[in-house]
Amino acid sequence: MAEPGTAPAITKFDHFAATVSDVEASAQWYERVFGMTRVPVPFPHYGGKKSGYAVLMMEPRSGVAIGLHHHDGNPGRDFDESCTGLDHMSFTVATRADLDTWASWLDSLGVENSGAIDTAEPMPYSVVVFRDPDNLQLELIYMAS
Repeated sequence: MAEPGTAPAITKFDHFAATVSDVEASAQWYERVFGMTRVPVPFPHYGGKKSGYAVLMMEPRSGVAIGLHHHDGNPGRDFDESCTGLDHMSFTVATRADLDTWASWLDSLGVENSGAIDTAEPMPYSVVVFRDPDNLQLELIYMAS
């Protein structure tokens, strides 16, 4: 129970949702790159059931979920993180070596990526950066404890 005047604790990250230009192409990409499985029914948009739908993708090992949204009014432009809204999505990996393995995996799939980058400022971390079919920047990050 939360202290009076404070928000209750968040217990875990549930899902991330992105509007995409082609739900089927994006679903196939997330299946191929992350090994995600598709929940077999589409989800109506909350408060806008007639304007589109979402497909939910689940990564079975971590439980991470990504909703891929189709909006009837979407003109199909690529994502641009310099506009108001989402900048990028980042996923944590367990070890620094996992980043090298991910970079090799992405290379084998033909997914352009930064390779593992080690950074010391403003704090030490390592990251692999890449983009989904709609140009949404995704990151895999390792931070030593």
